[in-house]
Amino acid sequence: MESNIAIKCGNIKLEGILQKNTSANAVIICHPHPLYGGNMDNPVVMTIAASFFEKGFATLRFNFRGTCNSTGMFDHGKGEQEDIRAAMSFLVEKGYQKICLAGYSFGARINASVVSKGCDIKDHIMVSPPVGFMSFDDIEKMPCTGLIVTGANDEIAPKDMVQAHINRWKINPQYEIIKDCDHFYSGCLERLNAILTDYL
Repeated sequence: MESNIAIKCGNIKLEGILQKNTSANAVIICHPHPLYGGNMDNPVVMTIAASFFEKGFATLRFNFRGTCNSTGMFDHGKGEQEDIRAAMSFLVEKGYQKICLAGYSFGARINASVVSKGCDIKDHIMVSPPVGFMSFDDIEKMPCTGLIVTGANDEIAPKDMVQAHINRWKINPQYEIIKDCDHFYSGCLERLNAILTDYL
């Protein structure tokens, strides 16, 4: 059952949706760029959440600061990292013992910043990390990253650029490239769901 929640991050209040499940495992799913219409109800975000829920995870989707009914203002990826840490603290306080981070596009970029600086997570999943749109050069390490997905026709997350970063990070995640798929996963959400559920 989905519950509307509020996450405190300093003076900011983030709106979110928590869907409880049967296990003590939980995932936080971070949405695409808010200045380009991204929010927690994005179809790719919803697909990621549904995939995790299908495998027994509680799911937490939330809107970054300044998005929809979350207070504050867009902070160019800096304050948004604190939003993610606040969401993690919220789940810990609720008793969740194993937390995963998953993000799509801008959400994947902000998660990468948090993961690279160190955090207590079980797994890290990136869907279309926007390496063709935002710089990842400051991300020097990417521990705990188990799965990366992009589309063969994704110009925001070009498959070869993503592979170059994987090589640079010296990690060996499962790397899936979806044929005939663009950045918006038009007509490819079922394939994304299958990759995620198989992986989980």
